[in-house]
Amino acid sequence: MLLEVQHIRKQFQNLTHALADVSFSVGQGEFVSVIGPSGAGKTTLFRILNGAIRCDGGAVLMNGVHFETAAGRARRTIQKTIGTIYQDFALVENATCRQNVLNACLPDMTFLPAVLGLFGKERTAEADALLTRVGLADKVEEPVKNLSGGQKQRVAIARALMRHPAILLADEPVASLDPVTGRQILELLRDIQRDQGLTILMNSHNLELSREFSGRLIGLRQGLVVFDDGADTPSEDILATVYGGQEQLS
Repeated sequence: MLLEVQHIRKQFQNLTHALADVSFSVGQGEFVSVIGPSGAGKTTLFRILNGAIRCDGGAVLMNGVHFETAAGRARRTIQKTIGTIYQDFALVENATCRQNVLNACLPDMTFLPAVLGLFGKERTAEADALLTRVGLADKVEEPVKNLSGGQKQRVAIARALMRHPAILLADEPVASLDPVTGRQILELLRDIQRDQGLTILMNSHNLELSREFSGRLIGLRQGLVVFDDGADTPSEDILATVYGGQEQLS
């Protein structure tokens, strides 16, 4: 199994239990959406999965290796297999699209080349190819600040792919985009997932889009997994289980 989450817990200083007991597994090539109301623990879960924070208990395994207990080079090796795209894009606005994609290589570079921006012809060619893959062949040298929101998210996807991840964490990737652009981004992610056999775990507030683009849904509520089933499950059943019958889907 590619990703295994085993009984992870997270409590913050205000004694809030963001995650009380969360367990699930994700196989290679799956597109899974994590859904749930605000405060359910979705963002905390993703921050644990990409190594931004540590859990207070339980275990996260990537290809059978314990992520939480790994340190130094072993931990960095696991982190290289995990790519993340964010709702707010997390790009360097004044840098070009190419530069933003190449920035994904910085953790693997020695000090002087990293400081001087000496990425080499091979990495540069790969960055340009990835920008072409996400539909930005004509924006390679364009500063990110000049792009639309949808174009910025495409740059962020190319940057994540530059890490050659085994799993891509998409944290509310279309929440800040208009409906048409958001659908285009999800279509792109689904195409990449199918073409490359990439595993995608998406955090989403939008139930209908999650059902349309995912094969499986994991529902969080009050820090617990309360739903884990196919995305073809009727919406009313999901609403009752995950949202307590709330009608708001996004």
